[in-house]
Amino acid sequence: MGVLEKIAEIEREISRTQKNKATEYHLGLLKAKLARYRQQLLEPTGKSAKGDGFDVMKSGDARVALIGFPSVGKSTLLNTLTKTHSECASYEFTTLTCIPGVIEYNGANIQLLDLPGIIEGAAKGKGRGRQVIAVARTADLVIMMIDATKKDVQKDLLTAELETVGIRLNRRKPNIYYKEKKGGGISFNSTVTLTKTSERMVQLILHDYKIFNAEVVFREDCSTDEFIDVLVGSRVYMPCLYVYNKIDQISIEEVDRLARQPHSVVCSCNMMLNLDGLLDTLWRELALVRVFTKKRGEAPDFEGGLILRRGCTVEHVCHAIHRTLVANFKYALVWGQSVKFSPQRVGLQHSMCHDDVIQVVKK
Repeated sequence: MGVLEKIAEIEREISRTQKNKATEYHLGLLKAKLARYRQQLLEPTGKSAKGDGFDVMKSGDARVALIGFPSVGKSTLLNTLTKTHSECASYEFTTLTCIPGVIEYNGANIQLLDLPGIIEGAAKGKGRGRQVIAVARTADLVIMMIDATKKDVQKDLLTAELETVGIRLNRRKPNIYYKEKKGGGISFNSTVTLTKTSERMVQLILHDYKIFNAEVVFREDCSTDEFIDVLVGSRVYMPCLYVYNKIDQISIEEVDRLARQPHSVVCSCNMMLNLDGLLDTLWRELALVRVFTKKRGEAPDFEGGLILRRGCTVEHVCHAIHRTLVANFKYALVWGQSVKFSPQRVGLQHSMCHDDVIQVVKK
């Protein structure tokens, strides 16, 4: 029996098992087995013939992967936002490889990857789905392109496909400490009351993975699935922006409903509607900030700012300017939203805001 058949059999077993107190341990072990087989599917052992991969070199200040079902407008969006041309047509699977483009916004170069449309069952390799998903795992953010006329059907299907291969959208990593040991058995502790799993469940899952010596500390009330994610260790937690295209074909009430959903943007690529709002939301979701530098006695350099991540400090700015600057750092003068008055003298741990101006003074 192959891995796909084993996965299908476990999924059938889970679907026909009633969920109650008597079956929770059985279901937990089934989920652990399912996660292990899916990991084998993603990372097949043994030598295999090299196929035509289509990953491209990472460049720019951030990387965004554009995924969605065929004919939802991914290539049209790429052509509109970047200077790259990707073939557009009214038939499905127009794009057959990864086409990179660059969005120039707020002084940042954001790499946008137009990936081939994926279909249901992509996590099992259908329609080059595994290659598409492998590229998506390397991105800083995923734009999920959805046909607004299909409501939330495409969103649910795509989310399920990405969940299957270990991509967790708009979720943070569970606060669970886990470390394997050479001896001493399984040490289990929790700083909160656990309502979604138990010590016995954790031990059963560890034994199923042939792990008999480990230290586990739950720092929040996590579920069995979240513990399995930590145990597997290859899960990717990334932000996702749901972009509903073709809003010119639906009612204004439906547009309002879709626009109010979290992490969602509505637009029309053909009619050029709300593309500025899409770029603004993309900038916020990527958590980017722009910082301008200034030399003593001169005006700030507003032509070329430094692109950093939200929460960056003066130390991060110094590293971005030159790697030896921190060693010779004396203090910095900052103008902008991050200080109470301009200029303000700050140290290395001062947090910077968007469009701040900084002047670094060396010893």
